[in-house]
Amino acid sequence: MSKYRDPDSMNDRDVKLDPDTVLQEPKMYRVILHNDHYTTMEFVVEVLILVFHKPAAEATKIMLDVHKKGAGACGVYTYDIAATKAAQVHTMAKLREFPLKCSLEEA
Repeated sequence: MSKYRDPDSMNDRDVKLDPDTVLQEPKMYRVILHNDHYTTMEFVVEVLILVFHKPAAEATKIMLDVHKKGAGACGVYTYDIAATKAAQVHTMAKLREFPLKCSLEEA
């Protein structure tokens, strides 16, 4: 006889549930691009399209916010996704020799 139980033969008495366990939604983080005097507007639009999957019109609007207001929000994500997108922005900027900065803030 096997020491492992057949999952089909298990019943509700075999599973112990903790009724006090409360699942929480993960914290969300806003990804922000910051203006500088060297990064081209075209490159910022390219980043928004490739990294954040924004349509061209929305990418242009965000780029103008970055240019005119000094910063622009690219999206709200869980921490891991937001940090990955920020790292992708920094990698793209470094490869193209732009000083574009990207940061996270709790949403």
